[in-house]
This record gives sequence, C-alpha cells and structure tokens, in this order.
Amino acid sequence: MGFFEDKYFYFIVLFVTAIYPLVQSFERRLKFYRSWIYLLPSLFVMMLIHIPIDILFTKIGIWEFNNELIYGIFIFNLPIEEWLFFMIIPFSCIFIYQVLRYFFTIPKPSKEIFRITFFFGVTLMLLALYFYDHIYTSVYFGILGLSLIIINTIKPIWWSDFLFMYAVSLIPFLLINGLLTGSFTNQAAVIYNEAEIIGLRILNIPVEDTIYSFEILLTTVWCYEYFKKKFSF
Repeated sequence: MGFFEDKYFYFIVLFVTAIYPLVQSFERRLKFYRSWIYLLPSLFVMMLIHIPIDILFTKIGIWEFNNELIYGIFIFNLPIEEWLFFMIIPFSCIFIYQVLRYFFTIPKPSKEIFRITFFFGVTLMLLALYFYDHIYTSVYFGILGLSLIIINTIKPIWWSDFLFMYAVSLIPFLLINGLLTGSFTNQAAVIYNEAEIIGLRILNIPVEDTIYSFEILLTTVWCYEYFKKKFSF
C-alpha cells in the first residue's frame, strides 16, 4: 500500500503543511512564536463557530471521510485529522500573513477595495438564496457574504493584508486541498455529496471550498487582530 492509499495519508499531508511554519516560527527576525498568545484564542473562537457546522454537515451527509485514508479516531463524528486541519491550516496561513507583513509594504485598503468587498458580499448573499437547495453552497456563501458586508461597515486597517495573504495562500491551498479531494490521487480523503454543491470544481476541489477556506481564515485573522489590539502591551 503506497502513501496515497495509506491510513496515515491525511496525517502526513497535515504534517508536511505544518512543519515549515512551525520551525520558522522561531526564526530570529520573525519571532512568530511570540504571536501564538493571540493566535491560540483566535483558533479556539474560529473552531467554536465552524466545527459545529462541520460536525452537522458530516452527520447529514454533505461530505464524508474515506476510511482508507484516515486513521480511524473520531471525536464528535469527525476524524481527528479534521480537528487538526482546523488548527494547522489557519496556523500556517497566519504565518504567511505575518511573513508578508514583514517583507512587504502593503498599502492600506482604499475606498474602492471596500466597495468591491461590499459588492461581493451582496453577490454572495444573493447566490446563497439562489442555491438554497445546495446546503454547502448556500450556507457558506451566505456566511461569507454577511462577513464581507460587515467588513465594509467596520473597514479594518488589516483588510489589504488579509487579501494579500489569501491570494498567496491559494497556491498551497490548491496543492493541499487537491491532495485531500483526489485531484492528484486515485482516492479522495474527503468525499462530497454532489447534490449539496453546484458542481463547479478547480481540479477536483469544489468551488465552495475556496469560500469555506476564505471564511475560516477571515474568522481567524479577525480574532487575531482583535486579541492583538486588546491585549498587546
């Protein structure tokens, strides 16, 4: 049995994802480990919001996990790998967020950026209503649509930083999610119910996953910036 058909497959994908940002967290210029005090509660809040949705979606069959590619330990109907996914992926992306801030001068978000944000927020809300019979599509289009409308209202200074990070993170996203959804393998670790998605895919990744990822990362960064502002001394 090869790596791509192994019960440790999901674990290995997550390990490879985590190892570089974890080691580089102690790099003398970045000192990212000092930000963990803000990141850990941010991950907790994000998981408090999105893990129950993940559990519900698994229970009602929006997606399922391939037992041949997971170890087999479940917590509240989710494999342990899925719990780790919610920690490792945002952790790695916040690392990217901090690296980009360190090495690049990112312009502050303009009025036009916020207008575009509002436009996409309203568009996603309308699409959520249009695709009401596709649960995964409707729920996360609706959640992100509302989030973008709120972003336009509060106009956070970090919004351009987040968008830059998300654009850069799309490269590892395509690789990691591609591995988990069977884009490069004969089997997928995560199997989607075709009736609950609109069927548009990037490689073998449902387009909904890009929205799902955006919302999870947005929740994490939002909380991260809040805790930094509130508890920095």
